[in-house]
Amino acid sequence: MASEQTVHMNGGQGDTSYARNSSLQNAEQNKMRPLIEEAIADLLSTGASLPRSMVVADLGCSSGPNALTLVSICVDAIRSQCLRSRQPPVEVCIFLNDLPDNDFNMVVKSLVAFQQSHRSVVTGVMPGSFYGRLFTSGSLHLACSANSLHWLSEAPEELRRNKIPAYDIDEHVRRERRRVVIGAYARQFRKDFTLFLELGAIELAAGGRLVASLAGRRSEEPAAEFTHAWESVALVLSEMASKGMINRAKFDTFYIPIYGPSDEELREIIQAEGSFSIREMQVHEPASNVESTLISPSKMANLLRAGFEPIIVQHFGSSGEIMDEFVRTAERRWSRRGSLEAELARNPRVILVVSLKKKV
Repeated sequence: MASEQTVHMNGGQGDTSYARNSSLQNAEQNKMRPLIEEAIADLLSTGASLPRSMVVADLGCSSGPNALTLVSICVDAIRSQCLRSRQPPVEVCIFLNDLPDNDFNMVVKSLVAFQQSHRSVVTGVMPGSFYGRLFTSGSLHLACSANSLHWLSEAPEELRRNKIPAYDIDEHVRRERRRVVIGAYARQFRKDFTLFLELGAIELAAGGRLVASLAGRRSEEPAAEFTHAWESVALVLSEMASKGMINRAKFDTFYIPIYGPSDEELREIIQAEGSFSIREMQVHEPASNVESTLISPSKMANLLRAGFEPIIVQHFGSSGEIMDEFVRTAERRWSRRGSLEAELARNPRVILVVSLKKKV
């Protein structure tokens, strides 16, 4: 099982850092802009005069240039709304949240520069899991989250308890267990996302808004065990285990806590929990223009390394050695022309974007 402390992206600004390998995630963040702007307009148009202050949080901010993308959109939208209504500027307090092992040194440096250029903004960080309490009751006006909520609080306990591999090397066995594995991950996602909504309902003010995006799939597509990124990681590690590069027994006990729901699955969970009304739900294909620039084997291998190295190293050990071999194996696997594109096509994914309003 991966602990909370290992579920984070590669820090720093080196070649294998998340900061250098996150342009695809940035494109996905920008797809949230219209929904965030609508949420801000709604929050600032409920009375004759604007509120004096607002509190905004980014849940799962990570690090690097993407850490400030969502809150920048929020601050710009608040400023534009004030100008349109010819009202004095609203003071804004923004919080950036992620797990404790996130590279908050880089985040704080970015926040200092951001605050210097936005004098009416107060900033802070809030380390901790968004599957636990982070803020006081009714204190938030808007919460945003991008590329984070497909990460679970933990891998399914029932798989670990029954020693059922998440991804068996034997393809026949893997297909036979597919329904069991998918079901376990789906139940864990339902449990976690329901808790996330329950906590959000406590921490958001009356009429507060929540805008989030996460990896998923279309309802008409058959369920796969994982998002395509985790599927690619599993395939590379499976090849390494079959060749003796990593321990087979350790591979059989390797569980990454990720699940990509369908849009209808997500809608049903939100409606069953009952604290929020769905203002809008969108299903986006990944940014094809960005993905085309990242489709080379070496770039895709570095993308996966930036996102999954901490959790792989925590389980298998030998940081530099195992990850260098991971990259070499991935590049060899995808060296044949069209092989990477074919693998991604076999494991399609979409980005689910949802805008919610807390019921009064």
